[in-house]
Amino acid sequence: MHPACPRHLHAFESAALPQMIADVAVVGSGIAGNFAAIEAARAGARVLVLTKDVRLEGNTRWAQGGIAAVLESGDTAERHAADTISAGDGLCRGDVVRSIVGAGPDAIAALEEAGARFDRDDRTGELVLAREGGHQCRRIAHADGDGTGLHIQRALCAAVAAVPGIRVTEKAFVVDVLTGPGGETAGLLVRVGDELRVVWSRAVVLASGGAARLFRESTNPSVTTGDGIAMAWRAGAAVRDMEFMQFHPTVLYVPGAPRTLLSEAARGEGAVVTDQRGRRFLSDFDPRGELAPRDVVSRAIVEHMDRHGDDHVLLDLSPIAPERLRARLPGVVETGRAVGIDVEREPLPIRPAAHYTVGGVLTDVEGRTTVPGLFAAGEVASNGLHGANRLASNSLLEGVVVGRAAGRAAASHAKSAGAVRPLDLRDDGPGPDAKLLDVADLVRSVASLVWRRAGVRRNGRDLAEARDDLRRWARRALGVSLRRPRGFEAQNLAVLAQLLVEGAALREETRGVHWRGDFPSRDDTRFRAHFVQRRGAEPQAEPWSDRAEEIRW
Repeated sequence: MHPACPRHLHAFESAALPQMIADVAVVGSGIAGNFAAIEAARAGARVLVLTKDVRLEGNTRWAQGGIAAVLESGDTAERHAADTISAGDGLCRGDVVRSIVGAGPDAIAALEEAGARFDRDDRTGELVLAREGGHQCRRIAHADGDGTGLHIQRALCAAVAAVPGIRVTEKAFVVDVLTGPGGETAGLLVRVGDELRVVWSRAVVLASGGAARLFRESTNPSVTTGDGIAMAWRAGAAVRDMEFMQFHPTVLYVPGAPRTLLSEAARGEGAVVTDQRGRRFLSDFDPRGELAPRDVVSRAIVEHMDRHGDDHVLLDLSPIAPERLRARLPGVVETGRAVGIDVEREPLPIRPAAHYTVGGVLTDVEGRTTVPGLFAAGEVASNGLHGANRLASNSLLEGVVVGRAAGRAAASHAKSAGAVRPLDLRDDGPGPDAKLLDVADLVRSVASLVWRRAGVRRNGRDLAEARDDLRRWARRALGVSLRRPRGFEAQNLAVLAQLLVEGAALREETRGVHWRGDFPSRDDTRFRAHFVQRRGAEPQAEPWSDRAEEIRW
């Protein structure tokens, strides 16, 4: 049963609101959004970038490990594609994988052109490459050790500021995608401060990130509430594979401290995972041990903790030489110092936490969605690269390659669609103003429920109970007007939680990041398929194909 939800989260009358006009509107200022804006502007479009916080905030800045690309002799695009497809556990789209992976060297060049400076050997000047879980080779380019994301984000924000034709509006919460009489994209409904505005645009690129804050235990910043996925779904776009949420296996677990991600690069450099008795156990589950893909390591940790009654395991960095540790993993060293742990001598307590949204808005490799004029790139999108589980450090690669392609495609669409025309649109909104709804409590309750009932390990009974509770809560939360960003986020989370739980209940198998304790095996006969969800319709199983998605309007 699909979630019931109003078309728009805020009442409005477009003719009465302040108006903004752009050829291409980009929602989000991370790696995908910045590159989409740059490419659209270079193609001659007037571009407006809207970000709900400041430009530096978002998931890109927290990406520690680096960006995967074939840059070393002996490595090949075919091997990188094979690793990606293996991690994706039977659901990757081969054409998409080969297209994005093959563009890896160009992505590195584009980042360097934009001002990024990757770590290089002082003597030879060659890139220093790391290896991470699931990769056969060293192919991870990084900057400032494990500070790659922040370095790239700073460089791209400066690059965007230097391109004529791009305007950036910070602290702008995009409430909804507006559509015209034929269902085509018309623009956006935006709240800037206390003011509601309309942005008219022939093309919109959603690059607003994922939804891992659906879970109580999450590595993501507080802004990562899946707004782009929810607004695309309300606008009629198809979303796909929402049950696939990646849990990062090595997340700091200290009571009262933030759930800080400890980079995959730590295990690539030689860090080991032990239980509280000092025993390495990952090889009991997979011969690759610490270098197995994230879904394998996360499941192994959870199963081992349950078997021994532990609430955490340990990440031991002492096998890494101190000089190498400080140079390659300064962020991990500082994370330990902040909680009183000297990582050169003491292990860090860890356990898995929600990290990356594998599913999202259904797109092709150029970001086209099923709604004309609406594009999506980065973590908000599902284009076939990741399948059922993301390979480490493919996310920044995807952001560059698909962000650039989506920017060019959006500019082309805007040009062919003609001049921007304001429309007379109006909506009464979800219902009366909320009087007694505690928004903060709703967000906490949804996150706690989803973590308990649809976390790393799932089963049919827990999912059925979660579905019933979420539907009951949604009837109250989605039938009122909240009018403020925190309220919109809560309503988006209420919708996305239902989509995730619905997909997880339907997928009666274990595949990739989706672990069903009551169906512990992969079932290609019944479930080598994608679950596609649309507003107002029941979920549909779309048979897997090895060819790229073709989005036709």
